[in-house]
Amino acid sequence: MRFKLGLTTKLTAHIISNKLKANKRFALVLMLEPTFKCNLSCEGCGRIREYSQDLDKALSVKECLDAADECGAPIVSICGGEPLIYPHIFELVDGLTKKGKYIYLCTNGMLFKEKMDMLNANGNLMVNFHIDGLEKTHGAITGFAHAYKKVIEAIKAAKEKDFFVCTNTTIYKQTDPAEIKELFKNLDELGVDGFLISPAYGYVHMGEGLFMNREELAVFFKSLGPEFKRYKFLNSPLYLEFAQGKRQLDCSPWANPTRNPLGWRSPCYQLADKHFATYNELLEKTDWDKYGPAGVAACCKECAVHCGFEPTSVLTGGSFGDIMKLIKWQFF
Repeated sequence: MRFKLGLTTKLTAHIISNKLKANKRFALVLMLEPTFKCNLSCEGCGRIREYSQDLDKALSVKECLDAADECGAPIVSICGGEPLIYPHIFELVDGLTKKGKYIYLCTNGMLFKEKMDMLNANGNLMVNFHIDGLEKTHGAITGFAHAYKKVIEAIKAAKEKDFFVCTNTTIYKQTDPAEIKELFKNLDELGVDGFLISPAYGYVHMGEGLFMNREELAVFFKSLGPEFKRYKFLNSPLYLEFAQGKRQLDCSPWANPTRNPLGWRSPCYQLADKHFATYNELLEKTDWDKYGPAGVAACCKECAVHCGFEPTSVLTGGSFGDIMKLIKWQFF
């Protein structure tokens, strides 16, 4: 089984409930950024540059828990910034767990070993380590030569403590498919429970040369076809087909809303044209038709980041063949 049965059941019930209520837009995953601070300066990260004047701002635990209640998403991805820098991270994880939320703790792994004893390896918590290549590449991207060694040590320690461990790998224009194949092989041998993969987003304040266009992306993802069958990827097969250029998907940015110290980020995790005070304002005041593949926003034309398109593959239902493909992906 790809995901915990409880998570799958809860997410399915959440979708059916909202569909029966005829809710056009609703949240599946809350992207929660309690802090912008990070202990690395990754080459492709927009956050530390975009919020460079706001690094000292942070959400209180109450604000974080209220955001989870406000949008109602059954899954919370605690990201940032580096969440293990957030001084109240253990209280936050405990509070979300008590609310019955399923949690992705997204970390670069630098602080995990020294702090993991304060985390409970329960069925609701999934630890998601970010790793973008083998030692030399990951060191270059993160700006820290020993980053690869540290995150591998953290993965091993997490598996020894029976955490559900997944990894997230960002693909750049310079990424070598052969190296990524070797990375997945190594991670699989470490017992990693699942892999996430996504192209980087071309943040305007980071210059050109780092990011693939859609045609380049399709070539790259097609080269990983055997790996998608061999290993347990947490990306849906419909999203992977989209990334390979085999199907079209619309973007559903409202399904993975972002809450951070400046408010509810609009329209999506990648773009911040505005910040709203409430989740309802985000839904009601964002011009959703402006964004996505069919919109007029130029910044969306080459985007294929999984947090925008992945929800669409689950929400649209698709054909009978697509439904069977998703069932097989989850259970086999």
